[in-house]
Amino acid sequence: MVDVRMPPSFSNEGLVAAIQARADRPGFPVLVLSQYVEPLYARDLLASGEGAVGYLLKDRVSDVDGFVAAVRQVAGGGTVLDPEVVAGLVSGAGGDRPLERLTEREREVLTLMAEGRSNAAIAARMFFSEKAVGKHTNSIFTKLDLPVAADDNRRVLAVLAWLQGQ
Repeated sequence: MVDVRMPPSFSNEGLVAAIQARADRPGFPVLVLSQYVEPLYARDLLASGEGAVGYLLKDRVSDVDGFVAAVRQVAGGGTVLDPEVVAGLVSGAGGDRPLERLTEREREVLTLMAEGRSNAAIAARMFFSEKAVGKHTNSIFTKLDLPVAADDNRRVLAVLAWLQGQ
């Protein structure tokens, strides 16, 4: 069981670990928890076509009986997907156009990034904390398929994607 967002960057490290574990041990049971509906993550997780996999939203795990049943189902080789994730997969959310994967709030943050605003300035403008801006920024990087790379500035690459989509 892993959270999608784990240290060090809190973007998609948990998902990457889950996919790697299943690559190393095909069919290895993995249950991924996320705060957001991320159809892209679900597609990546389900890509092998094997069972013993789950993707649940964190707000659903408060139903302890349902959560325990989901864990047992995945451990037994079954597949468990949150209904909202399924709806996102079926509707085609997160399709071929990466900017369409972004929420309205993430688009606002990206627009302010494109205007050259710092995280502090974005936080002040949108009336939330710098930590919240950082979380939105990491989500933007993930949804735009911008992994951490020594030679790349993900903020600049995100703004370039925004400019190309305008």
